[in-house]
Amino acid sequence: MKTTETPPADTAEERPAVAKVDIAGGPSRKATEGRTLNVFSHGMLVLWAFMVVMPLLWAVMTSFKDDKSIFTSPWALPDTLHFDNWSRAWTEAHMSDYFLNTVIVVGCSLLGTMLLGSMAAYVLARFEFPGNRFIYFLFIGGMSFPIILALVPLFYVMQNISLLNTLPGLILVYIAYSLPFTVFFMTAFFRTLPTSVAEAAFVDGASHTRTFFQVMLPMAKPGLISITIFNFLGQWNQYMLPTVLNTEQEDKVLTQGLVQLAVSQGYKGDWSGLFAGLVMAMLPVLVAYIVFQRQVVAGLTAGALK
Repeated sequence: MKTTETPPADTAEERPAVAKVDIAGGPSRKATEGRTLNVFSHGMLVLWAFMVVMPLLWAVMTSFKDDKSIFTSPWALPDTLHFDNWSRAWTEAHMSDYFLNTVIVVGCSLLGTMLLGSMAAYVLARFEFPGNRFIYFLFIGGMSFPIILALVPLFYVMQNISLLNTLPGLILVYIAYSLPFTVFFMTAFFRTLPTSVAEAAFVDGASHTRTFFQVMLPMAKPGLISITIFNFLGQWNQYMLPTVLNTEQEDKVLTQGLVQLAVSQGYKGDWSGLFAGLVMAMLPVLVAYIVFQRQVVAGLTAGALK
């Protein structure tokens, strides 16, 4: 009896020890793997940030150099800041005219896009009527339609209505180009907003127009800011549409002027003026994103949080 009872006692004493080793070793192994993954992910983020930021910093640094320093010491800091590069690009290269045209076109098109897009999205999200889904999917189809296929018919349409080579015509095209994504984004955002607030406004005697502009639109502010930033980036950097539809020299926008500056300054050898013009075109986009980056993230995650 003693010989048969002794082994179970030994195994019973050993099993907790083995279990303790496994339990003690498990979290440490997971912690080691977590630290390794954390170091790897942070390293990739640092590498990606370096690849994105360094070309921008190099372009800004080069815009303050003279032409000789650009080729002899491209990675060195400028010995003196040559602000005349910026003044030369602003006046002699007509970047001021291109900048003003771009501000007019993008500003008016953003206003029209957000007004029409938010109104259409609100109706599609809040009201049920025959053809609701069909109209919604038409906007979705507009997102998938390649704009390059519409350039030739769009050229003749703008020519027939006497809006070719005009800033108002370019504004209308920008609005039509940006509406599909705006409606798609804002429709999903309006669906996340509570209906009780709109119903309370209707009970108080507010009309549909007043409810939209004074109640629902302020509630959709995060989504409006996000889609405005996206539309601003897309319209500010748009090159294909103005190249085809806006060929008059005095009405060219910044992207067209920058290409013209690259060609002309390349032949002249004025590389410092070229980099100055490049930074001029780049700065508004960087400033807009830096200022509104929190609103962009809030607008993208608001629907999920609600």
